[in-house]
Amino acid sequence: MLKLYAMFLTLIFLVELVAAIVGFVFRHEIKNSFKNNYGKALKQYNATGDYRSNAVDKIQTTLHCCGVTGYRDWKDTNYYSEKGFPKSCCKLEGCSPQRDADKVNNELIGIFLAYCLSRAITNNQYEIV
Repeated sequence: MLKLYAMFLTLIFLVELVAAIVGFVFRHEIKNSFKNNYGKALKQYNATGDYRSNAVDKIQTTLHCCGVTGYRDWKDTNYYSEKGFPKSCCKLEGCSPQRDADKVNNELIGIFLAYCLSRAITNNQYEIV
Protein backbone atom coordinates (compact mmCIF):
# COMPACT_ATOMS: atom_id res chain seq x y z
CA MET A 1 0.00 0.00 0.00
CA LEU A 2 2.83 2.37 0.86
CA LYS A 3 4.55 1.62 -2.45
CA LEU A 4 1.34 2.46 -4.32
CA TYR A 5 1.09 5.77 -2.47
CA ALA A 6 4.74 6.58 -3.30
CA MET A 7 4.12 5.69 -6.93
CA PHE A 8 1.13 8.06 -7.15
CA LEU A 9 3.14 10.84 -5.50
CA THR A 10 5.95 10.31 -7.98
CA LEU A 11 3.50 10.35 -10.87
CA ILE A 12 1.92 13.59 -9.64
CA PHE A 13 5.36 15.16 -9.22
CA LEU A 14 6.35 14.18 -12.76
CA VAL A 15 3.12 15.62 -14.20
CA GLU A 16 3.73 18.90 -12.35
CA LEU A 17 7.32 18.98 -13.55
CA VAL A 18 6.29 18.42 -17.18
CA ALA A 19 3.57 21.09 -16.86
CA ALA A 20 6.10 23.58 -15.48
CA ILE A 21 8.57 22.87 -18.28
CA VAL A 22 5.89 23.14 -20.97
CA GLY A 23 4.61 26.38 -19.41
CA PHE A 24 8.12 27.82 -19.37
CA VAL A 25 8.88 26.81 -22.96
CA PHE A 26 5.59 28.17 -24.34
CA ARG A 27 5.31 31.22 -22.07
CA HIS A 28 5.48 33.70 -24.95
CA GLU A 29 2.75 31.93 -26.89
CA ILE A 30 0.57 31.76 -23.78
CA LYS A 31 1.13 35.46 -23.08
CA ASN A 32 0.30 36.48 -26.67
CA SER A 33 -2.79 34.27 -26.72
CA PHE A 34 -4.06 35.75 -23.46
CA LYS A 35 -3.34 39.29 -24.67
CA ASN A 36 -5.20 38.76 -27.97
CA ASN A 37 -8.21 37.11 -26.33
CA TYR A 38 -8.39 39.76 -23.63
CA GLY A 39 -8.23 42.48 -26.29
CA LYS A 40 -11.13 40.83 -28.14
CA ALA A 41 -13.11 40.64 -24.90
CA LEU A 42 -12.57 44.39 -24.37
CA LYS A 43 -13.88 45.17 -27.84
CA GLN A 44 -16.98 43.03 -27.22
CA TYR A 45 -17.60 44.40 -23.70
CA ASN A 46 -21.17 45.54 -23.19
CA ALA A 47 -21.80 45.42 -19.41
CA THR A 48 -24.95 43.32 -19.87
CA GLY A 49 -23.63 40.46 -17.80
CA ASP A 50 -22.47 38.03 -20.47
CA TYR A 51 -19.52 35.80 -19.59
CA ARG A 52 -16.91 37.90 -21.45
CA SER A 53 -17.96 41.12 -19.78
CA ASN A 54 -18.07 39.44 -16.38
CA ALA A 55 -14.57 38.04 -16.94
CA VAL A 56 -13.22 41.47 -17.90
CA ASP A 57 -14.81 43.05 -14.83
CA LYS A 58 -13.48 40.31 -12.55
CA ILE A 59 -9.93 40.60 -13.93
CA GLN A 60 -9.88 44.39 -13.68
CA THR A 61 -11.32 44.38 -10.17
CA THR A 62 -9.05 41.64 -8.85
CA LEU A 63 -5.82 42.90 -10.43
CA HIS A 64 -6.65 46.61 -9.98
CA CYS A 65 -5.89 47.35 -13.61
CA CYS A 66 -7.74 48.79 -16.57
CA GLY A 67 -7.39 47.44 -20.11
CA VAL A 68 -4.82 45.08 -21.57
CA THR A 69 -1.74 47.30 -21.26
CA GLY A 70 -3.37 50.41 -19.80
CA TYR A 71 -6.56 52.43 -19.67
CA ARG A 72 -5.95 53.77 -23.20
CA ASP A 73 -7.01 50.37 -24.60
CA TRP A 74 -10.63 51.25 -23.77
CA LYS A 75 -10.60 54.28 -26.07
CA ASP A 76 -10.82 51.97 -29.13
CA THR A 77 -14.01 50.28 -27.93
CA ASN A 78 -17.67 51.02 -28.61
CA TYR A 79 -18.44 50.94 -24.89
CA TYR A 80 -16.03 53.81 -24.20
CA SER A 81 -17.51 55.98 -26.95
CA GLU A 82 -21.00 55.49 -25.46
CA LYS A 83 -20.43 55.39 -21.69
CA GLY A 84 -16.76 55.98 -20.86
CA PHE A 85 -14.71 53.62 -18.72
CA PRO A 86 -16.47 50.65 -17.10
CA LYS A 87 -17.05 50.69 -13.36
CA SER A 88 -14.45 47.94 -12.85
CA CYS A 89 -11.74 50.43 -13.88
CA CYS A 90 -12.48 52.78 -10.99
CA LYS A 91 -9.84 53.30 -8.32
CA LEU A 92 -12.24 54.73 -5.79
CA GLU A 93 -15.19 53.07 -4.11
CA GLY A 94 -18.46 54.41 -5.49
CA CYS A 95 -17.02 56.34 -8.43
CA SER A 96 -19.09 56.50 -11.56
CA PRO A 97 -17.59 55.58 -14.92
CA GLN A 98 -15.88 58.71 -16.15
CA ARG A 99 -13.74 59.58 -19.10
CA ASP A 100 -11.13 61.07 -16.75
CA ALA A 101 -7.89 59.14 -16.79
CA ASP A 102 -7.02 60.10 -13.21
CA LYS A 103 -9.98 58.14 -11.84
CA VAL A 104 -9.07 54.79 -13.36
CA ASN A 105 -6.49 52.21 -12.36
CA ASN A 106 -3.19 52.37 -14.15
CA GLU A 107 -1.18 49.19 -14.46
CA LEU A 108 2.22 50.88 -14.63
CA ILE A 109 1.81 52.46 -11.21
CA GLY A 110 1.03 49.05 -9.73
CA ILE A 111 4.09 47.48 -11.35
CA PHE A 112 6.29 50.30 -10.05
CA LEU A 113 4.89 50.01 -6.51
CA ALA A 114 5.32 46.22 -6.55
CA TYR A 115 8.96 46.67 -7.55
CA CYS A 116 9.51 49.21 -4.77
CA LEU A 117 7.89 46.89 -2.20
CA SER A 118 10.01 43.96 -3.37
CA ARG A 119 13.16 46.02 -3.13
CA ALA A 120 12.26 47.27 0.36
CA ILE A 121 11.61 43.74 1.59
CA THR A 122 14.90 42.52 0.15
CA ASN A 123 16.86 45.38 1.71
CA ASN A 124 15.20 45.02 5.10
CA GLN A 125 15.80 41.29 5.17
CA TYR A 126 19.56 41.82 5.38
CA GLU A 127 19.25 44.57 7.98
CA ILE A 128 17.49 42.28 10.45
CA VAL A 129 20.50 39.97 10.80
